[in-house]
Amino acid sequence: MSSSTRDALRDTPDEALLDAWREGDREAGSVLIERHFDALYRFFRTKVPNHAEDLVQETLTACVHGLEAFRGQASFRTYLFAIARKRALMYWRSRSRRGDAIDFDTISVEDLGDNALSLVNQAQEERLLLRALRRLPVELQILLELFYWEGLSGAALAEVYDIPEGTIRGRLRKARALLDQRVEELAKDPRMVRSTLDNFERWVASMRGHLGPSDSSSSPA
Repeated sequence: MSSSTRDALRDTPDEALLDAWREGDREAGSVLIERHFDALYRFFRTKVPNHAEDLVQETLTACVHGLEAFRGQASFRTYLFAIARKRALMYWRSRSRRGDAIDFDTISVEDLGDNALSLVNQAQEERLLLRALRRLPVELQILLELFYWEGLSGAALAEVYDIPEGTIRGRLRKARALLDQRVEELAKDPRMVRSTLDNFERWVASMRGHLGPSDSSSSPA
């Protein structure tokens, strides 16, 4: 494919790329996947850092196999994250003796014993927020990351979780309050708590930028 053709495809909306992909245009599919790869990688990296790339590939494979079933009620991006959430939960169930008995509304990534991710050479506030996120119940961690990092609306999150939007709004409030509590528990210095929470959106945005594939030099601790 010529660079001009690829550039033109990069400006094409997801829905048009998806239609072309369904009709057999593999290049359209490649551009669509490339567009969302970093977000999927970031999604898995905060939860299963040692298996992020494998889970991205599993998500994309499931996406391809499910293209015909995707009716377009939600955006393609929302559809991808719905698959990614299910793949993450399947990953933990497959590695636990409890299997389907795992309650992701109460158990955290830290509880599940997966290797922690270290943000090397980043601000203390970012490292604190990452630790706090990984101490939340898995479902609340996912909810906050999709809301703050990926910008999914309440309606989109309701599609991902398959629950009413009003319920999502209540869970977001609960998740944010619990995250603040975890920050307070983990920080040894009250000034660090204030710096982290008073500038929350700034640190969240900064941390998001350090979690993509291009920053994968940050090694599991």
